Amino acid sequence: MYVCSCFGITEQQVRQHAETGACTPRQIAGACKAGTDCGSCVRKIQALLGRGACPRREALDPVVLTTAATTASAAASLPEATAAEAA
Repeated sequence: MYVCSCFGITEQQVRQHAETGACTPRQIAGACKAGTDCGSCVRKIQALLGRGACPRREALDPVVLTTAATTASAAASLPEATAAEAA
């Protein structure tokens, strides 16, 4: 059955991408474009992935990793406050 009619993506294709590590709709979209045009299939993709399909979704999502790395990098580049500045 087709999940994404915009790009002709089937349930089987979504499941194959999930088996290879795509745990979120965003990761599925990155793998095959499903959900990136009209968006009507995103809920179907979520249902196929199910809850708990990937226990550490945040750790595997490249967008979250990029955001976390950018935040950590920005925080590390800030000068530490001295005792005089803190007082």
